[in-house]
Amino acid sequence: MNTVVVGTADCKVIGDPDATLVTYGLGSCIALVMHDPAARVAGMLHFMLPDSSIDKARAKTNPRMFADTGIPLLIREVCERGAERRRLNIWAVGGAQVLDKESCFQIGKRNHLAMRKILWKSGLFVGSEDVGGTLSRTVRFETASGKLTIYSDGVQRELPAGKMSGGATCPTAF
Repeated sequence: MNTVVVGTADCKVIGDPDATLVTYGLGSCIALVMHDPAARVAGMLHFMLPDSSIDKARAKTNPRMFADTGIPLLIREVCERGAERRRLNIWAVGGAQVLDKESCFQIGKRNHLAMRKILWKSGLFVGSEDVGGTLSRTVRFETASGKLTIYSDGVQRELPAGKMSGGATCPTAF
């Protein structure tokens, strides 16, 4: 089995049915996973912040850091690998209040809201999610089985696929 690690502010898209995508230490960050079971294409984005307008230079260097620049990139890349929007299963994990215990900045909540808005504008919807709380999470996604497993505070649990995302054909540009 081939394990592909998705780092912080990173995005990986794979067409290998024997591969597993994994990302570690999700706090306020969110892992967004998209999977087309028919095309056997999967992608994972680990974004840190909701809006690239706070640092346009950094967004240009690494668009994967922000929801508004990373999510369109993920959608485009899974579609370029053969995924169809109407068949996508979409999961979201993370968005916790880990470092900001007083909830001053609410980065996790803002990340979640930005993600949902961007997907909605794209005609896509999260089928299943595990967001919020105060614990960090690690996520593993198996392309062949479509199984997403979350590890948090010594507990392992599977997050079901939920309903399909809907949508039309993949866009060529955003």
